[in-house]
Amino acid sequence: MNPLTPIENVLTHVLEWLHGTAGLPWAWAIVALTLMVRILLVPLTVRQIHSMQRMQAHLPEMKAIQAKYKGDRARMNQELMAFYKENKINPAASCLPIVAQIPIFFALYFVLKNFEKEIFPNYPGSDLGWLGIVPDITAPANSHWSGYLLLAIYAISQTASTLLMSSTMDRTQRTLLLILPLAFLFVVLNFPAGLVLYWVTTNLWTVGQGLITRRLAPKPKLPEKRSSRTPPKPPRPDEAPKPADDQPKPAQKQQARKVKRKKRARR
Repeated sequence: MNPLTPIENVLTHVLEWLHGTAGLPWAWAIVALTLMVRILLVPLTVRQIHSMQRMQAHLPEMKAIQAKYKGDRARMNQELMAFYKENKINPAASCLPIVAQIPIFFALYFVLKNFEKEIFPNYPGSDLGWLGIVPDITAPANSHWSGYLLLAIYAISQTASTLLMSSTMDRTQRTLLLILPLAFLFVVLNFPAGLVLYWVTTNLWTVGQGLITRRLAPKPKLPEKRSSRTPPKPPRPDEAPKPADDQPKPAQKQQARKVKRKKRARR
């Protein structure tokens, strides 16, 4: 038995309900299904955001550990894992929403691939277009110019979502995530337009989510700007007052005493 069959059945029932009961055209049913999936993934996404924020806050310390054990890879990984555990950071949390979407993506691919044979005959004459631009969401994306438009939106939105959600990654990982969507375009060309529509919708959700996260994230406190007119801060109760610059320090006083003694001895 195909492990994706249960997911395919659920997606098929949800699509049919959105079209038959809710009255949505098939393309908008796919958009609604995408939003429902992303809403279900919100708990994982919240964990992802919190983990990324903690990693961002501790990034200087992590870089210091990497620099300290640069010549010992095993020790560096050991120290980083201990640091993650101590500060409650889960590096794998950033991948959870992506991993959870993979079976849904492939299951939806098979649903749309067999749409004309298994679903569409039950709804003869139903609209397969979208916004008057995409004529048939079951046709390959490269069969009409609108598919190339969807692919362009897919590439832009994927790049934007990667830039927003990969701020804590090193340069190599970030570059790889930016290049992969462009290489993936040659594969997506043969996918049904409805599947590209699903991917575009989920990317746009991720972009919006990233913008909201950046707006709500606490901003780092900038050091207070001080001028010559700014009065000095009063010392804390547990902090000893520092000697003023114009007052002689103990070492200077001791040196002055030695000089006086020498002068007296010469006399």
